[in-house]
Amino acid sequence: MCDNEILLKEHYSVKIYKEKQDLDKDEHSLSLGSFALLEKYQPRKIFNNTSPFLFEKKENCYHLQANYYIGADWLIEGEKFVQVEPKINQKHIGNFEKNVDSEEKVSINEDDNIKEINFVKMLLDVYASSIPTRHTTDLVNIFWNEKPIPIEQKQDTLTPFLVVQFLGILKNIVRKGLKKSYYKVRENLNNRVKGKILVGTHIKQNVLKNRFTKTFCEYQVFGEDNLENQFLKKVFQFCSHYIENFKGFPNKTEVNQIIGYCRPAFELISTDIEQSELKNIKHNPFFKEYKEAIQIGNLILKRFSYNISRATQQEQIEIPPFWIDMPKLFELYVYKKLLENEDLHSKIHYQFGTHGNQLDFLISDGENSLIIDTKYKLKYDYGHIHEDIRQVSGYARLKKVREKIGFSEDNDTHIDCLIIYPTIKNGNIEINFENKKKIELYYKVFKLDIKLPTNESNEL
Repeated sequence: MCDNEILLKEHYSVKIYKEKQDLDKDEHSLSLGSFALLEKYQPRKIFNNTSPFLFEKKENCYHLQANYYIGADWLIEGEKFVQVEPKINQKHIGNFEKNVDSEEKVSINEDDNIKEINFVKMLLDVYASSIPTRHTTDLVNIFWNEKPIPIEQKQDTLTPFLVVQFLGILKNIVRKGLKKSYYKVRENLNNRVKGKILVGTHIKQNVLKNRFTKTFCEYQVFGEDNLENQFLKKVFQFCSHYIENFKGFPNKTEVNQIIGYCRPAFELISTDIEQSELKNIKHNPFFKEYKEAIQIGNLILKRFSYNISRATQQEQIEIPPFWIDMPKLFELYVYKKLLENEDLHSKIHYQFGTHGNQLDFLISDGENSLIIDTKYKLKYDYGHIHEDIRQVSGYARLKKVREKIGFSEDNDTHIDCLIIYPTIKNGNIEINFENKKKIELYYKVFKLDIKLPTNESNEL
């Protein structure tokens, strides 16, 4: 960890003091001038208008606690930054499990059990599923116009995240087939004219050089070698080069399989696209599948400053401030697990909304229907835990929900509610509703854990 960095894990907290000596492991010290700058500091708002970390002054120090996002951001621009790693503590999960079933707040005395979440594996699984890509793009906020943050490449979570996102979308595009469209070709033709003559170029390349049998023309061709596919190939080359040169890239074998799957589709696509075209490309409205790929591709090219030599193994790199939405990624990971049950495909309603309320999942299956709420945020007040449970239970009484299931107004059947939360110990690796456990304080409310892949294990 470098001197200008405050390194956090999810839900982990530190204290920041003014010119303090003999610091504990969860304490940091700033100079008098730097400490004074924190007086006006406010964490930015991201995603659903929430802050990536909690920041408040208590007595003679500031308390800084990571929330449930991972990323990096300036605390004092150019001097001190906060980085939150994708690590989770099983101790917090244990507290959550106990408090869900208790009428009073319970604290458990367990040792810390911290593991690093393999978010790359989660992403790979999400993109290997049939989840529409429109649900998978708004997972990261990047602030390009702010001062970049210097970090070690091994700490970089942004670049692997973007690269895997792009490759996951690209694989789906290749599976369906590259789109064809009309595109312009410029060629110096021999003894013939096609399309229109580019007079200026023709004079320069042919007339002034006495090449009287040549004519420089521009004409349209219908095929795959269009601007959009050239853009995708260029980004694909950046991603391939980056993964090839990054020895510690997570799940490298699985990622290389995606690269091997996609590469043949681009063999006949040229790379003549200019940098100005790369920077200003817009997706063709007829190519709906390309919208997300071009959006993520633009982020990758920006990350490497449009220079492929930057997509190599380096000790130190610079990244823009960014935050990744882990609760959203967990929600999509649960969606993927639900889709593994083919019998549920037509019964799953993702983000079902009514009157400003949005359910994570509604399973419409008659008497076996379920309202599912995903809970990635595990370390929060006892009161909030039960407030959230009551809110989920309230969804079961909404008329629109009951109508979607097919219940008539005189049908007083209660709809089961299920809370799905993560675990890093021995838990469920698939969603089987028979394994759900009753929450004793509530009627027809259940809980079910789902094991997250970690970098300490490869079993998932």
